[in-house]
Formats: sequence, C-alpha cells, structure tokens
Amino acid sequence: MKVFTPVLVFQKIPSGKGRDKSSIQCLECFGKNLYIGSKEGLIEYITLNSVSGEESLSVREVGKRQMGRSGAIGQLTAVPFLNHLLVLWDGSVTALNMFSLEPIPGLKKIQNVSLFYVTESVVQTDSVELIAASAKRKIVSVYNVCVDRWECVRQVALPQEPVALAAHGTCLCVATCDRYLLHDYQSQTTLDLFQHNLGKQNIIANKCGKGEFILNGPGSLGMFVMKNGTSQYPPVQWPDGVVDAAVHFPYVLALQNQTVHIYSILDQQLKQTVLLQSAKSLVSTEESVFVVADKEIHRLSPVPLEDQIQELVKRQRVDEALTLLDRVQDLLPKDSYKDLHKNVICTSGMIKFYREAFVEAKELFMKGELDPREIISLYPAMPVVSEDFTPQTTAVSNAKDLWTLSRDDWPTFQQYLSFLDDFLREVRPTGQGQICPQDIDSALFKLYLEQAEYEKLDQLVSSQNDCNLQMCVPDLEQHKRFFTLGLLYQSQGQHFNAIQAGIQIFTKMHASSHIMFAPEEVLTILTNYAVAMILYLEFLVNELHSKEEKHHAMLISSYIKWILQSTEIDYGNETGREEMRHKLQMLLWQSSLYNADTIYEQITSSSLHVEKAILLGKSGKHKKALQVLVYEEKDQQAAVSYCWRTSAGRDGKFTQGMFLTLLQIYLESTHHVIAAVDLLNQNAASFDLVSVLRVLPGSWSLKLVLRFLCESMRGTVHDKRMRGLEMSLAKVETLRHKHALMEATHEKIRVDRGCVCHSCQKRLSGPEFLRRPTGELTHVSCHGGESGH
Repeated sequence: MKVFTPVLVFQKIPSGKGRDKSSIQCLECFGKNLYIGSKEGLIEYITLNSVSGEESLSVREVGKRQMGRSGAIGQLTAVPFLNHLLVLWDGSVTALNMFSLEPIPGLKKIQNVSLFYVTESVVQTDSVELIAASAKRKIVSVYNVCVDRWECVRQVALPQEPVALAAHGTCLCVATCDRYLLHDYQSQTTLDLFQHNLGKQNIIANKCGKGEFILNGPGSLGMFVMKNGTSQYPPVQWPDGVVDAAVHFPYVLALQNQTVHIYSILDQQLKQTVLLQSAKSLVSTEESVFVVADKEIHRLSPVPLEDQIQELVKRQRVDEALTLLDRVQDLLPKDSYKDLHKNVICTSGMIKFYREAFVEAKELFMKGELDPREIISLYPAMPVVSEDFTPQTTAVSNAKDLWTLSRDDWPTFQQYLSFLDDFLREVRPTGQGQICPQDIDSALFKLYLEQAEYEKLDQLVSSQNDCNLQMCVPDLEQHKRFFTLGLLYQSQGQHFNAIQAGIQIFTKMHASSHIMFAPEEVLTILTNYAVAMILYLEFLVNELHSKEEKHHAMLISSYIKWILQSTEIDYGNETGREEMRHKLQMLLWQSSLYNADTIYEQITSSSLHVEKAILLGKSGKHKKALQVLVYEEKDQQAAVSYCWRTSAGRDGKFTQGMFLTLLQIYLESTHHVIAAVDLLNQNAASFDLVSVLRVLPGSWSLKLVLRFLCESMRGTVHDKRMRGLEMSLAKVETLRHKHALMEATHEKIRVDRGCVCHSCQKRLSGPEFLRRPTGELTHVSCHGGESGH
C-alpha cells in the first residue's frame, strides 16, 4: 500500500574534473530552507518552492560556505528562534547565521564534540539548550545558547563513549557501544534500558515524539521508549542492518542500505518499501521525511490520511482502516473524520451483512448512521420512495445479488428479510430513521404484506406512520386487505377514505368472491353510518345498476341529509359539499326511479334551488323550475343550462318553447332586461323569431335586439335554403329511383293475333293495353272496370 510518495529534491552536480569523490554527508531542513553538508566541509544553502504536495519542485541556490580545506560536515542543526545554524565540523561546533552563513560574533567554537542535540530550554524562554557529547572525554555538556553567547551550565559523565544522542527537556537518551540509557540531568537519575551488540553504524537513538525516542534494539527491534522508560507502542520487527530510523506518525521509517522500509506504528506491519540507491540517513520534519543519499536528496511526502483510509476501505481492509482512523483522529478536520468514520463503519457492516453476520452488521449500520435507504435498495421489489436518493455505499467484493438469492436460495433470503425487518424497526425511531421515514415505513409495509405477516402489518398501519398511500393503497386492494386499508387511512387522518375502505369489505369482495351480502342486510348494518351508507348505495346504483326505486330514493335522501347537516355543522368543508351536490344533481337528472314530488318536499325549505328546479322539471313544471333558478338561485347560466338539459333529445319546437318561457320570465321584471338581451343574443338559434317579436316590449329599441334579429334572419334564411336544398336532393333521389325502376322493367312485349285480354278473353286488337306486374295483358277499359268493381 502506498503511504508515502518519493520525490527527488536535490541532485549533486559532478565537478567534471576526473573522478568526483564529493558526496552529501548530512542535511538540515526548516520550512523551505535546506542546508546540505558535504564530505568535503562545504555547506550549501538552497530553498524549495514547496515542502508539501507531489508537484515538480524548483530548487534555488541561496549560498555556500566552505568550513575548511577538508573534513566532513558531521551535523547541521537550525535554531530558527535565534536565526542560528549550528555546524559540527572538525570536532567542534560553530554557530553561523542561518541566512548569510556568516559566523556569529561572540560565539566561539565549542571544542571536542563528537555529536550534539538541540532542545528547548526549561529555564529561559529566550534561549535553547545545546547538548554536546564528547567521545574522547566520555562526557555530555549542556550549554545555554542565546543570540550572542553560550555557556556550559552542566556536565554529565558517561560510563562509555557516546555513539548516539537525543534529548527531550532535561532527559537525555544516550547510546554507547553496548547499551542504551536515559539520564535526567536535573534530577541526576539514570535508567539503563537494555544492552545491544550493534555496530556503530547501526546504533540509533532519535527523538520521535513528545517525550519519546526510537531506538534500534536487540533482535532487530525498533523500540519506542518514553522518557520515563516505558513504551506506549509495541516494538516493530524490522530487518537487520538498519542504519537510521525516523517517525512520521503513524508510521516509522527504517533505512537499510538502499531501501526504506515503512511500518505502521499501530499494527507494526510493513506497509511500503521505497528503493533509493546509496541512502545513508533520514531527516523527519512535520510535513515529510527526507532521505539523504551520496549524490541525491529525496523527499517522502505522506499520502493524505483521508486517501489512505479510503484506499483501505476499497480494499476491504476495514479493521485496519478503522484502527488507523481512530489513532489519527486529532490530525484530521472534525467533519472529515466524521465522514470517514461513518464510511469505514458502514463498509465493515456491509461485509458482515453479506457474510450473514446480521447482529454485527446491524450494530455497525447503527453506529455508522447508515442511510436506511442504502439497505432497502438492495432488496428486490423494495421501494425507495425518495426521488433524490442515489446509493453511496462502497462496493464490497463479497456482495451478493439478492435478486438471484431470492430465486435460488429462498431459506437464506428469508434470513435477509428478517434482518431487514429488525434493522428498519430499530432504526425507525432514531435520528437516522427520520431522514427518510416514508421509505422505512413503506418498506416495512411491503415486507409484512408480501410475507403475510398481517398482525405486524395492522400494528404498523394502525399507529402513526408515514406509509406512501400511492404505493400502499393499490397493494392492499390487490390483496383484499380492506380492514387494513381502513386502518391506514385512519392513521393518516383521511377518515373519509378510511370509511371508503371499510365499505370495500362489502363491495370488492362481493365482486371477486363467492361471498354474497344481501343489500338489505348491509343497509341495516350501515343505518347509523351516514357516509358509509352513501358509499354503499353508490355501489348499488352506479356499479350494480340497481333498478329498485328504494335504492335510488335512499341515495338521494342520503345526499340531501349529508349536505344539509354539513351546511349546519362544518362551514369550512365547502369543497366536500360542492362535490356531494354535484353527485346529487347528476343522479336527479339521470335517474327516473324516484318520486320527484316526495323528494321535493324534503328540500322545499332548503337552499338547494338547483335541485328543486330539476325536481320540478321532472314533474313537467318547467316554468316554475326556471323561476326558481332565476329568482331564488339567481343563476342565469344555470337557467340556460336547464333549458338545454331539458331539451336534450326533444324536437326544435320544445327547445324554442323552453327558451321562450325563460325569456318571458326575464321580461316579467325590469331587473332582468340585460339578462333577456344576453339570452337572445347568445342563443338566437334556439328561438322562434315570430314568437319572440310577439312578446318583446314595444319600448325596446331596434338597436337593442339588432344582433338577435340578424342572427335569427341569418338562421331563418339558412334554414329555408337548407329545406330547399333538401327538397331538391329528395327530387333527385326520386328521379334516380324511377330511372332505376324503368331500367329494371324495360323489355319488349310481343302481341299477335293469339293474344287475348285476361279479363274479357277477347282478342287484343289495338296497340293500347296494360300489362300487370304478374305479366297478364288486359284492355285499358277492362282494367278500369276491374278497378271500379
């Protein structure tokens, strides 16, 4: 797995004069500033355009300083706080300005130093402490370093010459030729850690964290040691011959010959190897790790932790991803950590899910706050109601096709269905369940219905729920679960639909099964349920087409009763009343199986004027019906509609009579003059012109009825022409028939001396005679006598 990306930062250019023996000895890095110490005593100061990212780097040379004619630069350490660059060369420490590389006045060389380490001062805030070790004298000297001076404040004697050195505060970690030890120079306490039998080049003692050191221990173990001598991480088993090590949490890098081995501190497993020729040391910074080789410097840039974790998840190494994520939580933005954590947990849950470890899968889905629709969408025929939902879960290699499973291995699929039930019921009342309540309840509904778990189904729909009615209602009707349908409607506040669903027990089952319900028995049961009564009567009249007058009369009376009660009690239900009145009016118009006078008596004192007019019309009292619409309903359009509706299927004279009656009613009052004019102008073809002229008031001007007269004359002329045309067409048709008849009967008749009259039996002596349709010939006079006879 790739956790670091190598990038070439610097390459030493050959001098071109024979064999180039120069090589890089050490490196110091601070920000974009790099200080390179060579084997020949040269210090090179360069800058990089960036210290992060994987793009190509541009290097700029800033300065150089030759420390002497020969001798390697042993160590470089920048002290940005003081703008110092400390240089170990020729057994002494020199302080240079870290930008100009000029010596610092007042800071004389510190002699007899084989290695040193710089740490923060625990006493002064304007200085640092320089820990200088002398192999020759077997001592460690502590110097307080300020901007323009330094002084030795303490010395610590060592049992053997120091080979490696690191420090944290007042705690020194020293490696000698055969052991590692910790010494606190403030408390004067020493703790022997462990012995070793390593060569000098393999002895490692580096600081790797706050109060922590990384050591090369016996048996090729990378040991993590705190300044109190304990360890918070297990050792890492790395290869023999490691010459340097660095920590870039959560990884430890071990340099061996030409290879950098990268291990996880968390699980001690090898994650990546990087081949770099002639590599000799590692330098760790906050952003990356530099690898120093003889002629080159490489930078190992860490792959962003988010990318590492997502890659582990893709490879289904979810336990490893989760361990990594939990340990680097503090290094990630809060939102990023939360999203990654959910993704890892849910992916782990998916793996458990397809392994049929359902208990663990459910726990992980709940912990990861998985969107329930992710699970619902995996099941065949399970609805996802939300239109904006798109599955987001990471695909796993052990995924199963539940469609195929449901077909080939039903018992196993049943276990998956049981899991869906458990998971959705548990997630339903939680915050993640409130993301998509309609999807959850609709899925549970579908599950219970298809599995015939009717007790669970009724329990679901009888309580507060978010089932999708558009999907659930047809399913319940198809399964004949009308009681459940009523519960569903009632739970969602649709009481009318709930009653309608209850009625389906009598109506739907009547049509689809052998169970028969006697209408009179059902009507008796529904006596106290007005809406249910209406619905059942509508079923009898509209669907079964009942011809019993009782059913029609009861339905009409039920409509009237509901409308009148609604008017008194529920003022806001105007839409419901209008719908019911429309049903009542349609039934009054279309049905003839009721007593109009009896129904009229029920609404005489009500405001149902349109209904009164229809009933009066059914009794032939058209003028009175029109008067009700004009004077009581005050609806001119309703009056005109009444005329047209009543005239449907009748002859033109009846239509003219109806409209003339309405006109006369308008003319009875001066308040309806405009209505009368509109009636004439808009319905000119429905009037007899002569009859209209007889009833129009003499005070009306010609201009007032000019449009009507023009339309009527045009209509009259049109009618006359149409009649003339029809007569002409009839004559042509008659002539056509006569011609066809003549063509059919035209033939020669032979008369000779032997032909006699069929009536008188005398010979036909002349050319005039008649031929009967049956073929007999007679005298004309004989035919006249027969006709008279």
